[in-house]
Amino acid sequence: MAAISCTLLVDDDETTNFLNQALLRRMAISDTVLVAGNGQEALDLMHTHCELPDSPTCPALILLDMKMPLMNGFEFLKAYAQRPKCQNPLVVIIMLTTSLHLHDVAQMKGLPIAGYLTKPLTRDKLKQILQDHFGQPAEDS
Repeated sequence: MAAISCTLLVDDDETTNFLNQALLRRMAISDTVLVAGNGQEALDLMHTHCELPDSPTCPALILLDMKMPLMNGFEFLKAYAQRPKCQNPLVVIIMLTTSLHLHDVAQMKGLPIAGYLTKPLTRDKLKQILQDHFGQPAEDS
């Protein structure tokens, strides 16, 4: 059994999603990986997969891109926070960004995120997330 039952990748870049899925699979981190191309798709997936909060396909980890068309990471977080509490599972949300511009970092303060990382996602960054937020290291496969 993996460290996390389900991970949700939210990024508009298909190549990034493909590479991140491959990394999660190689490291055997999640039993299920869901992918959304923007914040609205992510909300729709959350609605579908988190109807029952203890559902094994309800994400325990969300890796959220900051800048996307239609609904970006900030807009997703605002909409997510407005959902009824019973529909929001306990989830670790990590914001992903290509830069740590001071304006972007300032915008992240006070958001319901567990932290932020610069892209690309790496084995070491994922191991750190597992240690910091799930109390266990990943199994290397």
